[in-house]
Amino acid sequence: MRTTIELSEDQRAELLRLAAKRGLKGFSQIVKEALDSYLSAQQGKQDLIEAALGLKGTFSGKTADEFEERVTDIRKVWR
Repeated sequence: MRTTIELSEDQRAELLRLAAKRGLKGFSQIVKEALDSYLSAQQGKQDLIEAALGLKGTFSGKTADEFEERVTDIRKVWR
C-alpha cells in the first residue's frame, strides 16, 4: 500500500544512504522494517503493562511494603 509521510531532509538522506549500502533502489523496505520493529516494541510494552497490572493485589501487605522499599532504593541510584 502506498502512503505519504513527511521526512526531514536528513532522514531522507540517511534512508537513501542505507538503501544504497544494501543495494536497494529505494528505501521502502527499510521503512517497513523500521515500522515492524516499532510496532512490535509497542505491543511488547503493552503486554508488559497488562501483565504488571494483572498482579495488582497479589502481594501481601508486608511483601508489598518490602517491594515498594526496594523500588524506592533503586530509584535513588537510577541515572
